[in-house]
Amino acid sequence: MRNINVTSVPAEYLRSVNQKLQGTIQEVPYDVSNYIDLSRQLVTERNIDISEAGREILAGNPIGKKCNVYLPAGYDSNDKAVRYNVLYLLHGVGGDQYEWLSSNGKVDERFIICHLFDNLIANGDIDPLIIVFPNGRSAHDWTDTSFTSEGTNMLGFYYFDYELRYDLIPFIESNYKTYANITDTTPEGIRYNRTHRAIAGLSMGGMQALNLILGGYRYDSTRFTGTQSSWNNGLDKTVLASGMIDLFAYVGAFSNAPTSSDGNVLGASLASCDHKLQLLYMTCGDADGVAISSYAKSIEGLLDQAGNYLGPYYQVLIKDGLHDFNVWNNGAYNFSRLIFRNSDEYAESDIVQKTL
Repeated sequence: MRNINVTSVPAEYLRSVNQKLQGTIQEVPYDVSNYIDLSRQLVTERNIDISEAGREILAGNPIGKKCNVYLPAGYDSNDKAVRYNVLYLLHGVGGDQYEWLSSNGKVDERFIICHLFDNLIANGDIDPLIIVFPNGRSAHDWTDTSFTSEGTNMLGFYYFDYELRYDLIPFIESNYKTYANITDTTPEGIRYNRTHRAIAGLSMGGMQALNLILGGYRYDSTRFTGTQSSWNNGLDKTVLASGMIDLFAYVGAFSNAPTSSDGNVLGASLASCDHKLQLLYMTCGDADGVAISSYAKSIEGLLDQAGNYLGPYYQVLIKDGLHDFNVWNNGAYNFSRLIFRNSDEYAESDIVQKTL
């Protein structure tokens, strides 16, 4: 089996393929029963302890949210024999379910990110897959894209894991033809299902991929925590998230935001899991004034703490890279080529440190 080499995105992958080889995008509504309400409480019908959530919990009515879904060319809902892996791509602090699409721009009147995955599939670099673009704010005001540290929309970023586990993944896997089936909670089912889900995010979404999936800290406004913000952004850490390695075997963080937990915390959380993370891919532009420091802090100590619970681990710097889609498209390109692979298809070393 050939190893996968991390490279720059080929220029032609950002242009159109033949129309018959183009995937489709659909915006779909779904109900969310796990979210932050107006009073900053966690609405849920699940048995979640207050000490785990770090705030009061109550029952409430579900809210309606929307996500975007990329379906590969040839997807046929009536073909019961074909199943697909699923990649969840998370957006940044000022974005929404359209950031990877519209904010990334268009070529030939088609979203660049769609060109990228159309080409990856058409050229046989990856198997056809389903891509979900969620709105990462699990809050009653999830459509508010403003940056206000005291806003419930901001708090919702740090509670997206409950929505992901109990609302979004069940919706996707009950409505689309996926390998994974979250209703199978047998040990064998969990081991199988997690190898057919991957998750990555840019900036704030990169923080979510680390803090909520590996297991880092939740954050809240210092107005409510009564503490000081180490980031000088009005936010401070509260409680550790329990992590979601039981659901995801592959995690990517692209220019992870400043509230990302440090590597010692993330690695220790990995070491406490019952499952091994089969791929961690972290990338950042070396000229990124927003995220280069948090990227470095999240790497430091992670491997030492995680030990044998972390598989192939990529640390990729983009030379002269900024906090933009040049870096994030590169992350999506390389991460997608590495996920859903056998272990012998990765680079020979378990740790890959590279500058592009």
